[in-house]
Amino acid sequence: MTPQDFKELYTRELDTLYKEISSYADESKLWILAGEIKNTPGNLALHLIGNVNHFIGALLGNTGYVRNREEEFGAQHIAKEKLLTDITAAKAMIENVMNNLPPTELQKDFPVQIFGTHTTEYMLTYFLGHFMYHLGQINYHRRFV
Repeated sequence: MTPQDFKELYTRELDTLYKEISSYADESKLWILAGEIKNTPGNLALHLIGNVNHFIGALLGNTGYVRNREEEFGAQHIAKEKLLTDITAAKAMIENVMNNLPPTELQKDFPVQIFGTHTTEYMLTYFLGHFMYHLGQINYHRRFV
């Protein structure tokens, strides 16, 4: 994989997240628990935005982003337009970071250990799977409610 491959994959998934959040005609439903999903779509969106801004923006792109993971899961009733704006900003950040990430960085150790030492390529792949898992939860919730 190359930084351009990761840029394509992450921007595609962020576009999908944007479409999912946009599809809630009644934005209050973004903050309702339903079915087996233990987090609201709004909180999952905040979590996904925080995840990419922290692990890709701050750690790989030195953006200065400071993560507040507790707020990702604790915030409520953030306006849909704010979520959409933040998704758009995350997409721009991904494009910038990946356009400037030397391909050799992917084979280096990721800057932080989460569950052992792994290459940046491995962790970007792991985070992409994590993103898609939560995106599936949002999609299920939207269709459920």
